[in-house]
Amino acid sequence: MIISVLGRYFFVRYVITVAWFLFGVISIIYLIDFSEVVGNISEEAGQNLFDAVLITALRLPYILQQTIPFIALFSAMVALIALNRRHELVVARAAGISVWQFIMPFVIGAALLGAASVLALNPLASWSQKRSLGLEAVGGKQDQVVPWLRQITDGQDTIIGGRGIAENGTELRDAVVIYFDDQGGITKRQDAERAVLSDGWWTLHDVTQTEAGELSTHMDEVQVKTNLEQDFVQQHLVQPDLVSFFALPRQIMLARQFGTSTSALETQYNYLLSLPFLLVAMTLIAATVCLKFSRFAQSPTVILGGILSGFLLYVTSVLVKAFGSSGILSPLLAAWIPVVVAMALGLTILLHQEDG
Repeated sequence: MIISVLGRYFFVRYVITVAWFLFGVISIIYLIDFSEVVGNISEEAGQNLFDAVLITALRLPYILQQTIPFIALFSAMVALIALNRRHELVVARAAGISVWQFIMPFVIGAALLGAASVLALNPLASWSQKRSLGLEAVGGKQDQVVPWLRQITDGQDTIIGGRGIAENGTELRDAVVIYFDDQGGITKRQDAERAVLSDGWWTLHDVTQTEAGELSTHMDEVQVKTNLEQDFVQQHLVQPDLVSFFALPRQIMLARQFGTSTSALETQYNYLLSLPFLLVAMTLIAATVCLKFSRFAQSPTVILGGILSGFLLYVTSVLVKAFGSSGILSPLLAAWIPVVVAMALGLTILLHQEDG
C-alpha cells in the first residue's frame, strides 16, 4: 500500500511538472514563431494579422512534437530534484523502497507521454502543418522545396512543379508546366497561380502561356492531361514527417507498389514506434544525475552533464534517422539502436550507483 500511494504521488508530481513545461514551451514557441510568420504574410494576397495568428496556431503542434524528448528529460530532472530537495526521496529510501520502485512512476509517465505524442499529437501535427503550408503558399512566401514531376501522356513529355503544396499534395501553388519535344527541347511553358490534380487532369488556374518565338498569352483555365495518380503524387510531394502515424503503413504499401524507395517512410514509422522508449531513456538519464543530489551535494556541473547527455542522445537519434531515411542504414536499426543503447547505458549506471 505504501508503494502504491507513493507511486501515485510521484506520478502526479511528474504529470504536473510536464504540464508546466508544456505550457511554457508552447508559449515560447508561439511567441517566437508568431514574430516570424507576421513577417511572411502577404497583404497583396489578402492576408492580415488574423491569418498570422491562425498559421502560427496550425504550425504549433508540428514544432511542439520536436521538443517532446527535451520536455521529458527536463520534467524528470526537475521533478526528481524537487523531491530530493524536500528529502522525500530520502524518506522513501529509509522506508526500504528501492530506486527501481520509486523511479517506475516516472518511467510510466514518460512512456504515456510518448504514446500520447505518437497517437494524438503526431496526427494533429500532420493535419495542421499541411493546412498551414497551404495558407503560407497563398501568400507566395512559403519556403518549401517542391520536387518536379515528370509525365509522358499521349506522347507529350512535360514536367510540372511549383513553389508551394496544398490539399495534401494534390494542389500546387505558383505552378509551372514545361513542355518538351521529341528531341528534348522546350516548346512551351505555362505559369499558373495554382494547379489542381483530379482524375486524369491537371487543372491550371490563371495561366500565362509562353511559346517559343511568340508573345505570352493569358488564359483563365487550362487542362493538362496526365497519367499520374493522386496517390503517386502525394507519395512524392508530401514529406514523411508530415504523414500521420496511422497513414504511414498505407503510404509504405503504396510506395512499394509504385516501385519507389520506402526508406524514409519506414524510418519515420519506426522512429514514432520507438518514441515512447526514447522518452523512457531520457528519464533514465535524468535519474542517473538527479537521484543523489541531496546526499552528495551534487554540483550543477553534473546536472549539466545530464542535460548534455540527453541532448547528445537526441542529436544522435536524429542523425541516425537521417542515415536510415537515405538508405545507408536499415530503417529498423536507425530508429531503435540509439534508444536501446541509451536505455542500456542508463540502466547500467543506475545499477552501479544503487546496487554497487
